[in-house]
Amino acid sequence: MKKKIALVTGGYTGESVISLKSATEVAKSLDREKYTVFKILIYPGDWYHETESGEKISVDLNDFSILLNDQKITFDGVFNILHGSPGEDGKLAGYFDMIGIPYTTCDALTSAITMNKGYTKAIVQDIPELYVAKSLQLFENTGENTAKILKELRLPLFVKPNNGGSSIGMSKVKNPEELQEALDKAFAEDNQVLVEEFVSGREFSIGVFKAAGTTTVLPATEIVSSKEFFDFEAKYTPGITEEITPGRMSEEEVERVKRVVAIVYQKLNCKGAVRVDYFLEFETNKFYFIEINTVPGQTETSLITQQVRAVGMEIKDFYTALIEEMFH
Repeated sequence: MKKKIALVTGGYTGESVISLKSATEVAKSLDREKYTVFKILIYPGDWYHETESGEKISVDLNDFSILLNDQKITFDGVFNILHGSPGEDGKLAGYFDMIGIPYTTCDALTSAITMNKGYTKAIVQDIPELYVAKSLQLFENTGENTAKILKELRLPLFVKPNNGGSSIGMSKVKNPEELQEALDKAFAEDNQVLVEEFVSGREFSIGVFKAAGTTTVLPATEIVSSKEFFDFEAKYTPGITEEITPGRMSEEEVERVKRVVAIVYQKLNCKGAVRVDYFLEFETNKFYFIEINTVPGQTETSLITQQVRAVGMEIKDFYTALIEEMFH
């Protein structure tokens, strides 16, 4: 019997566009001999399956089922490719936990914590060989913030919304006059803001997943940007950044990064495929943790896709491994 898999996409944020692109690619690559795949779109107040003919069939939220040709269909598992809320922040995971359906991504607690950059850094900062930029977490936009920041941190600074996987609302601040404007911009996106010292280094992003009892750290991708930092525009506009997979690292760096990233995955109790962004600081080559992405993009050009290909693995087999792992 083929397993019935719900491919969950859409979302409540601006990242839903990317999520739909990822879902299209995943749908093309899933093994149809093993799985029957139903794409489920999730939008505020509107959860549905779209048939081949374009008919919208509502999802029954009591048991996450659909009625197709008078036949009730329930799912054996969920392939979650919904970036942002509610697919990446733990809300959907909590719902699936309550109705007892397995899914390919991190559990509710890990998803919720890793959506918060400040809390994530607090958990990983004790890992040997891992460094985090000195930072302040702000909970409201008050007049005292600028003085406190300038007293405790040294410029240049990164100011970013604490939640959210995308890079909207981020600024780099080089002089004190620019600070308040950067805070306003970040607080417009989120009610918590992270201000951190700028680490100058080579930027990388690395995928890691667990399947068949083994944690596999993929080759890292080096991100060379002509922009000051890897923002929303740099991420999604062709030609602004160059991505090199595998990234240029010495053997020692490759081994050290693998060690650190495997522990990050374990310590945050990750499931499925995640992506860790990090810097190797110029001069010192220290590993600086930037953030973790628990529902990384899976489009044709996405970093994880490049990395899976770099180890000579078929994307189809990679997805099968993720699906089979959730049934264990």
